[in-house]
Amino acid sequence: MQAGTFLKTFIEMRWLRRFDSRQALEAYQTRQLAAYRAFLQEKSPYFRQGIPADFRMDKALMMRHFNQLNTVGMDRDEALELALESERTRDFSPMKGEIAVGLSSGTSGHRGLFITSEQERSMWAAAVLAKMLPPGKLLGHRIAFFLRADNALYQTVHSALIRLQYFDTFQAAEQHLELLNTYQPSILVAPASMLLELAKLRQSGRLNIAPQKVISVAEILEEADRQAMEASFELDRIDQIYQATEGFLACSCACGQLHLNEDIVFVEKNYLDEGRFYPLITDFKRRSQPIYRYELNDILVENPDPCPCGSVFTRIDRIEGRSDDIFVFENAAGEPVEVFPDFIRRCLLFVDGIGEYQAAQLSSRQLVIAIEHRSREREAALTRQFQQLAADKDFLAPQLIFKDYQRDRSRKLKRICRI
Repeated sequence: MQAGTFLKTFIEMRWLRRFDSRQALEAYQTRQLAAYRAFLQEKSPYFRQGIPADFRMDKALMMRHFNQLNTVGMDRDEALELALESERTRDFSPMKGEIAVGLSSGTSGHRGLFITSEQERSMWAAAVLAKMLPPGKLLGHRIAFFLRADNALYQTVHSALIRLQYFDTFQAAEQHLELLNTYQPSILVAPASMLLELAKLRQSGRLNIAPQKVISVAEILEEADRQAMEASFELDRIDQIYQATEGFLACSCACGQLHLNEDIVFVEKNYLDEGRFYPLITDFKRRSQPIYRYELNDILVENPDPCPCGSVFTRIDRIEGRSDDIFVFENAAGEPVEVFPDFIRRCLLFVDGIGEYQAAQLSSRQLVIAIEHRSREREAALTRQFQQLAADKDFLAPQLIFKDYQRDRSRKLKRICRI
């Protein structure tokens, strides 16, 4: 870790970087964007001839032009070999010089590479800690960090002042019980599906930890799951971090509301309706692997009301899913009818006692519904819910194929998806 970079960034983020108005924030972003574009044209071979006004990037473009885009001379095939070997051995410590390499499949299933320099890792760690550490206590925390793959980026947090213990989500929650009970984390960070498993273990009395803060990452946090976690861990709220390969995009404020980190990233909003939008991300701080007008297919739902915390950063009601999670049905005339993931989710949440679930669309006329605690009564109730949704949205009710729920630990949990 670069101690000077970490300390400077932490102080700025925790106490100094404040915006009194939206106009002040936008003026700051304008300066950062101009500086970032100048850097890209000087240092990235891909942008040396200029940046088209309509330029956009995504994972496919990033992988196709990886060697020309990055500014540290990293070769894509070498980086990919290193990342794949780390995945195979579950040893994520090897680096290419000072550059950490990671493999990202995200929730879309498309493989991608991400790289970070030592300076970027120091800045990332400082930003996350500055925004997420509880008020009144900065030092002495023990962080339990659950994720599919470790990386030097995450280990940057670990120091003599703050401990971080990585836990592999490839293993079931029960396999971590002994270490968790010994470690006694003050902060617990994990995907929502793992937090649910841990909440059940705590409810049963087998997990004896009382974290001061619980943070959901990597997967969509659903309202019913959030309430179950709060009850089990005896907390007023479950915090969230919206972190992707493309950057530290959003996190919970002091009031528990999710805000875009618009002091770190510039977000252009491609609106689908009055509240839903796809974000187009520019990360001011990512220099080894430029993230400039990077198109995410996450569907974010904006909350236009001012937040009680006073922040001028965009307030996000929820992360609803991805564009490829929008179900497409047909009406009586054979025309397509798009249905957002939230409406599919509600059909399942309106039926009592289901527990874990997943809904996958096979075609416009067939859905596979995998549920925990499956019964004829619940299947009948779900059929009625989807018939009502079809009537409300004017499409032909699909055939529902019911299965027993089984969790695939090798992938991020997607409750609503298309096959």
